[in-house]
Amino acid sequence: MANPTAPITSLLPPLPPAAEIPSKFLESAKQWWATGEKQSAISEERLLRLLPFFHSQKPTKPLTEAEISEIGPILAYSSRVELGDSKHQINTLSMVSTSLFQSQFGNSPTPSQTPAVVMLHGYGAGLGFYFRNFLPMAHWASKRNTSVYALDWLGMGRSSRPPFHVKASKRDVEARVSEAESFFVESLEDWRQKMRLDKMTLVGHSLGAYFSVVYALKYPQRVEKLILLSPAGVNRGPDSTVPSQETEPPATISSENRVEPASKSNLEQVEERQRVAKAKQSRSRRLLTYLWEEGYSPFQVVRMMGVWGPWLVGKYSSRRFTGLTEEETRNMHDYMLNITLKKASGEYCVSHILAPGAYARMPLVDRIAGLAKERIPITFVYGDQDWMDPEGGQESVERLRQAGNGLGRTYIVNNAGHHVYLDNPSVVNDLLVKELDRKI
Repeated sequence: MANPTAPITSLLPPLPPAAEIPSKFLESAKQWWATGEKQSAISEERLLRLLPFFHSQKPTKPLTEAEISEIGPILAYSSRVELGDSKHQINTLSMVSTSLFQSQFGNSPTPSQTPAVVMLHGYGAGLGFYFRNFLPMAHWASKRNTSVYALDWLGMGRSSRPPFHVKASKRDVEARVSEAESFFVESLEDWRQKMRLDKMTLVGHSLGAYFSVVYALKYPQRVEKLILLSPAGVNRGPDSTVPSQETEPPATISSENRVEPASKSNLEQVEERQRVAKAKQSRSRRLLTYLWEEGYSPFQVVRMMGVWGPWLVGKYSSRRFTGLTEEETRNMHDYMLNITLKKASGEYCVSHILAPGAYARMPLVDRIAGLAKERIPITFVYGDQDWMDPEGGQESVERLRQAGNGLGRTYIVNNAGHHVYLDNPSVVNDLLVKELDRKI
């Protein structure tokens, strides 16, 4: 008989340890050969087993009293949620209070009074990146009798990898951005319906934060709060025109600064000036800009390197995640490698959403006032060594305030970079709980 005080993870079959980060050709080749769907599942589970109440699969029947005593107040499990298109599945980690889980098997399930939290990763990452945040989030869910979910976006992580195509013309920026956004936003809405969630608090990182805002703009009635960790796509690019907020009629335009209808002649003049400006760019910059605009993915470099791919990923993980233990770094390396080498799909969104230099083609700072009417609390969180500019968050909060929503906040976390939740987890975890419990 199982020890009722033993963690659930002690009852799961053992997993092989993660391989050492390769430093030589043969080590790299060996890891490259071992990658695949099975290995990606194993690499993710190594990270999830840090939760002492983790199950590999969702229980299919109510828990017994002995099982509840063994599990405790929260249950965690992995699943693949099938969307409307059966070929599309969202890889999901669920952390559900045991009392709420039990009610699902009743004739009339008891709804939670606290909306579920959905954690959404950034570009090219996966839900496993939040492994240092899951435990305090699960404890919060148990106290509030609610659920916390972490998802892999469709086309990323361990979710389905359908072909990603944008039909809109490159010149039609609005249509191009809208089409790319819809790939992610509509899959999230499909997932919400399948999970029968009425409202959600979205916690998004980087590009996941960007899509969280876009989702809220389209489905505001489904969003309780937004917590944006180092959000991408907020700021304007250096060549952007700032939309006017003046309420007075604009001044009469002088003849020296006249506006005239576009014609073939003046369009050609503008395009010629652009060609001259581009010619002054460095050769390497022009090449990177070309590849970006043509939709090349940075992850293609890893795939193209073949057996040297694990070595390249190892160089990045060793340098970037210096705050992790040796075992955590190995686990992260193995996890990153396996999701990176999967079939390319949603990663191709980036050139449609962001212009070269990672500036949004349609910046959120110019769109976020659309959430003022619903008075959704929005929290911006940046690291003090972040490459995302917090001024965009500050301006967004001010624009929301001017539009009637004074519930925006901006925080700077010390000793943290772009992966603020992973670089300084104790501070961010406390902040997450504080913002989740903030009264509206």
